[in-house]
Amino acid sequence: MTEIKAGFALCGSFCTFSKVIPQMKSLKEKGVEIYPIMSEIAYSTDTRFGKSEDFVKEIEEICSRKIIATVKDAEPIGPKKILDVLIIAPCTGNTLAKLSNGIADTSVTLGAKAHLRNGRPVLIGVSTNDALGNAAKNIGNLMNYKNIYFIPMRQDDPYDKPNSIVADFTRIYPAMMKALENKQLQPVLTTLT
Repeated sequence: MTEIKAGFALCGSFCTFSKVIPQMKSLKEKGVEIYPIMSEIAYSTDTRFGKSEDFVKEIEEICSRKIIATVKDAEPIGPKKILDVLIIAPCTGNTLAKLSNGIADTSVTLGAKAHLRNGRPVLIGVSTNDALGNAAKNIGNLMNYKNIYFIPMRQDDPYDKPNSIVADFTRIYPAMMKALENKQLQPVLTTLT
C-alpha cells in the first residue's frame, strides 16, 4: 500500500489535546504522512490546558510541516487533491453544526468541504459536552452523509455531564483504515472501559 496522506484537524476541545496529539504521533510512526490543520481558535488560544504556541510547536515537529490555520491555506486541499483522508479530532459541537449545515468559514470546515468535493472520506472524532443535547441532530445528520465516518465514541462522564460524548481517540487508526475502505468502524457507540 502506498503511503496514506491524512489531514489531521484539531478544533477547540482543548481538554482532549493531550489524548489526540499522541495519536497523531502514532499515525506518523505507522508511516502516515500528516498534514496538520487547526481551527483559528485552536491555533491561537492559550487555555488552562496549555499554551497555543507549545501545541503548535509540538504538532509541527511531529508532522514535519507547518499547520494549516487559515481559510486561505485550507482552500487548496480540494483542487490539489492533497489528502486521502481528513481526520477531524477533536471535533467540537460548533464544528459539527457547521459541517452538518454546509458552513465553511474556518480552516477546518473549509478543509473538509474542499476534501469532500473529491469524494474522499472525512473521519470525525466527536468531543462536545452537548452531543446528546443540541449537537445530537448534527451528529445524526452527519452519520447519513456520504463519505463522513466517525471514530467510535462514548459518554465520558455520564453522571456529571450526561450529554457529553468523546471519541475513543485510541481508535483513530482502525477507524481511518475502515473509512479509506468507505466503511464505518463498528460499533460507533461504545461503553466505558
